[in-house]
Amino acid sequence: MAVTIYEALALIEENLPSLSTEIVPIENALGRVASQYRYATVALPTFNNSAMDGYGLSGEAQSYKIVGKILAGDSHSYSLKNGECIKILTGAQVPESVDTIIPQENVSATDNTVTIEKPVRFGANIRYRGEDIDENEVILSTGDTIDASHIALLASQGITHIEVYRRMRVGVFASGSELKLHFEPLGPSQVYNSNTYYLLSRSEELGCETRFVGKSEDNVESLKQLVSMALDCDLIVTSGGVSVGEADFTKEAFGTLGMETIFEKVQIKPGKPTTFGKIGDTIVLNLPGNPLASSLNFELFGKFLIRKLQGCNNPYHATIETVATEEIKSPRPVANIIPGLFDGNSFAPAQKFAPGMVNVLNHCNGMIVIDPETEKIEKGAVVKFLPIKWDFGREDFEKFMS
Repeated sequence: MAVTIYEALALIEENLPSLSTEIVPIENALGRVASQYRYATVALPTFNNSAMDGYGLSGEAQSYKIVGKILAGDSHSYSLKNGECIKILTGAQVPESVDTIIPQENVSATDNTVTIEKPVRFGANIRYRGEDIDENEVILSTGDTIDASHIALLASQGITHIEVYRRMRVGVFASGSELKLHFEPLGPSQVYNSNTYYLLSRSEELGCETRFVGKSEDNVESLKQLVSMALDCDLIVTSGGVSVGEADFTKEAFGTLGMETIFEKVQIKPGKPTTFGKIGDTIVLNLPGNPLASSLNFELFGKFLIRKLQGCNNPYHATIETVATEEIKSPRPVANIIPGLFDGNSFAPAQKFAPGMVNVLNHCNGMIVIDPETEKIEKGAVVKFLPIKWDFGREDFEKFMS
């Protein structure tokens, strides 16, 4: 019996093993998922310091006596009295007796005296100890995907290494006698295999280590051999051979190796024969053979699966509410995936797409999924956009200041 999309995602979540961890230098941690909390051991700033070049004032007066000068990096023991000030440069340590830093352009100064010409508020221009990061503050949480800002934080604390979840190993193989690899000559009634390369590339984009296991012929023994070679992977992804065709041997091959099938049909269009299971600790995702169907279902199920297995603390699909640029029909009583383009204001469905097409996602940056109970989306209706490509830019210049 076919499961719904939400049931499929829940079953995937319930049947995933845990991954081991490793320790890497922070220089190699970009894009990895943290498997530990890290806390600040150094307050930032580490001491009260000046936010600009100017004068440190003690007390409130119109004129102040200059009693010294502090440069960045200087150690000192100044203790100012009311009515005294000290010349201070950006980043220099502020004496406890200084209440306010006034910019040098706000005063007139002689060798010994500063006169206020443009007052500033009490306490201005002092960067106080710990106002950026306090000691014992969380700077990295388990499940955070480490980006450049995290690495800067870790470096600011003198942290050299971090524990992360091990990268998932994903094995992908091609099946089908009619398929040729891109470097092979085409024969009659043959096509180049594109699915394998989408799945490999997309898995790499999601932070996995990938391996092309090989290409099988349309027979059980050939498929069994490839599956056996991939069982050291955390995830095996295949496309094709999971429907009810006469030459669809993928299910049989996995079955003979003891695969436990969790679900084998999803109430979705395209991609109904999507299958999920496991052989021991190796997860198996069998996708449809049609290129667009395979890609879209990988985005729904494979991406979620990988993010969960990688330990991400935000693995679930996030959406952006926008409006449809035109009416979108959804005639069948199953969930319909509609690829298209979100331009920051609205969602335009792809003008031409079918399960067997390759040149669709090249012109799209995401998709919507229409509920089985909805026969059509009206023009201007609110839709939930699921991004696929999300380095968000545009072709022409747009003023972006708010």
